[in-house]
Amino acid sequence: MFELTSYLGLFAVAFGAATLLPLQSEAVLVGMLISGHYVTPLLLLIATAGNVFGSVVNWYLGRSIEQFRYRRWFPVSERHLDKAQATYHRYGRWALLFSWVPIIGDPITMIAGVMREPLWSFLLVVSLAKALRYLTLAAITLGWAV
Repeated sequence: MFELTSYLGLFAVAFGAATLLPLQSEAVLVGMLISGHYVTPLLLLIATAGNVFGSVVNWYLGRSIEQFRYRRWFPVSERHLDKAQATYHRYGRWALLFSWVPIIGDPITMIAGVMREPLWSFLLVVSLAKALRYLTLAAITLGWAV
């Protein structure tokens, strides 16, 4: 039972870390890897799935929120939103390869929603980026030859 709740906890932290919540899924994953009590491929799969699903929430919010951009309470200035959209337009879906980067990754996934990036391509690129990040972290933590 403890093992199942640990995996669920990793999923929850990875999910939250992909949103605007200040969580660190990397620290949880490294701790679980170092403990040696968990199946490494399953840890990587769960962390990736949680993080990707959190990014999908950002994508959905981006698709939904732009209709409010001219409201007084909108949290992002029109200038910043236009600049973010122009940057995303310039680099396209490949900007999502940086979705794993702290601070800039979450806004990139939200702007992808604003820019109406198709869900299939969003999932493909974001899953690749986040899986490679966790795989690299596991390789470094466990001393795998890279």
